[in-house]
Amino acid sequence: MQSVHSPAATIDPLAELNPQQLEAVRHGTGDDAHDQRALLVIAGAGSGKTSTLAHRVANLVRHGADPQRMMLLTFSRRAAQEMERRVGSVLQRSLRLAPSAALPALPWSGTFHGIGARLLREYALRIGLQENFTIHDRGDAEDLMGLVRHDIGLAETKNRFPLKGTCLSIYSRVLNTCEPLDRVLQDMYPWCSQWESELKRLFGAYVEAKQQQNVLDYDDLLLFWDEMMAEPALAAEVGARFDHVLVDEYQDTNRLQSRILLAMKPTGQGVTVVGDDAQSIYSFRGATVRNILDFPRQFAAGEARVVTLQRNYRSTQAILDASNAVIAAARERHAKQLWTDKAAGPRAQLLLVPDEASQARWVADQVLRQREAGCRLKSQAVLFRTSSHSAALELELARRNIPFVKFGGLKFLEAAHVKDLLAVLRFAQNPRGRLAGFRVAQLVPGIGQATATRLLDAMAEAAEPADVVQRFEPPPAAREAWQDFAALYARLRRPASDWPMELELARDWYLPHLERVHDDAHVRKLDLDQLVRLGAGYASRERFLTELTLDPPQATSDEAGVPLLDEDYLILSTIHSAKGQEWRCVHVLNVVDGCIPSDMATGTTEALEEERRLLYVAMTRAREHLHLVVPHRFYVTQQAGGGDRHVYAARSRFITDAMAQRFDQVTWPPAQPQGAGAAEPAAPVLQVRARSRAAWR
Repeated sequence: MQSVHSPAATIDPLAELNPQQLEAVRHGTGDDAHDQRALLVIAGAGSGKTSTLAHRVANLVRHGADPQRMMLLTFSRRAAQEMERRVGSVLQRSLRLAPSAALPALPWSGTFHGIGARLLREYALRIGLQENFTIHDRGDAEDLMGLVRHDIGLAETKNRFPLKGTCLSIYSRVLNTCEPLDRVLQDMYPWCSQWESELKRLFGAYVEAKQQQNVLDYDDLLLFWDEMMAEPALAAEVGARFDHVLVDEYQDTNRLQSRILLAMKPTGQGVTVVGDDAQSIYSFRGATVRNILDFPRQFAAGEARVVTLQRNYRSTQAILDASNAVIAAARERHAKQLWTDKAAGPRAQLLLVPDEASQARWVADQVLRQREAGCRLKSQAVLFRTSSHSAALELELARRNIPFVKFGGLKFLEAAHVKDLLAVLRFAQNPRGRLAGFRVAQLVPGIGQATATRLLDAMAEAAEPADVVQRFEPPPAAREAWQDFAALYARLRRPASDWPMELELARDWYLPHLERVHDDAHVRKLDLDQLVRLGAGYASRERFLTELTLDPPQATSDEAGVPLLDEDYLILSTIHSAKGQEWRCVHVLNVVDGCIPSDMATGTTEALEEERRLLYVAMTRAREHLHLVVPHRFYVTQQAGGGDRHVYAARSRFITDAMAQRFDQVTWPPAQPQGAGAAEPAAPVLQVRARSRAAWR
């Protein structure tokens, strides 16, 4: 890496940072080199967290740190790529590198699961794994759990046994929270408590099936990495490979991830974690706020250094005042008070409306009013606790022809045609992968479940399972089609097979079957073409399958309707999906008890505190305008028929009367004026009370 100017001509990239960011960035370097404690950066909402972490990485490199010996763990692979880009930009400016100069690569940046997969493959032979293991996504893991559930007879119970998705959720929570099964069942799945012994048997059989088929699921990537780190020699070896381990979004980590970090760096030297306990909202994935709350006191070398970023670059002070008040009531937290020097703006608004229909009408009115005032629809968002909460609003927006995009829907890897093509590649990668093999075999015309089972049983018993495919005798009706597949399989199994050419071969073999099975094959083919384009960005089939499973695209062509030709659209999103985003104007629906907090989350103090943080996250997404909508009445939906059953809701307990003073409180529709200027009420057309009395005379 050569500079085009002398070192004396460099630009100081730290000049753009505020004092607290500078303290975090310089920790352990330069004049601060004597302090080698672990570093915890409490980064309040909108406080420049990503910039601070990028500058810290760049500053470490400028002070001699080897990028090859840095591990950067982020929430998503895209976040890791963005971090690497920003680090390169800082170094390019600070060292005045030519635009064409190669920037330092961070080869060990990615998600916990992605880095774990790499380490497991590298150490496979030393920890009892086979190097060619494949990784099941959530859908495949559910399917395997379902097969095992059926094989051991739990699908035939007289009473209601949990379905495969619930079973996998229980299994996953036990692993990620490091809590015993009986505790998880008692706290999260009480209706399943009667099946504790059967679930233990099921999970044991599920693990056995994975090992026989040489597959790992998503949770195994952390579990096996944690098991590696439980061996002191391996933990010391892996830890010594990295001088610096930096973790973003630490509030969203689970106990397994925390244990891995502590095992790799027990003294804390070289450890930096960044996060905000006030934004810890993913306990349903196994994350725990305790990791970030307890972090300072977990290292052998002494208490970690804590730097708090409180200057907010996103919101107005009026919005921050309301948000600070809500989170200040938290039972336990790293104290901070967000502030900004932005120009003053309108106070946050607490809007009282009669019911959900009125809420939908008001939001639609307000969205259009803001649009006319210069705030584009894309700069506005409507947030809600649960996806179903936006139903009435979606109808109102459609009625008024207001375009919107709602985050959610069918995921890319859940589409049948995508799963089919990936199964072909997975079956070639791992011939003992029973689930992929079962799916692929039945794509061949004339082969059903019985024949596919016969094939896979033969492969399971063979020393070289791939050879069975070539010798297999299918039914006469499937013979020709099977020969075509066997020829493809042989090419995919060649050691010197070219990537991504083999992906194109698999797609070309699958296309006739796609057209045979799906009426909209021409639309679904777009996804397969997209897979081929994605494949070109990976060095091997193994890396492609791993990365696509761990960080898949979010949308498929087969869910698309008429192309969105409008120049603008409103954002609808759950609060969980909105984390990390920001908009000029934010409307939060159903800020009432039973919705925020959810009536399903009031059983424990921990769950209730997370609901408080969820409201805080929603409020801190707003830059200039914040509206919390409080419907007074909710109509109860019946499974059959209509009705007018309704319940009355109170404002969320998280906004006390004292906190409400920080909001402008508005009632809509406004009360009808009374007095001299008011119109006289019209005389009643029917005297209903008189008629009622007369009926009994």
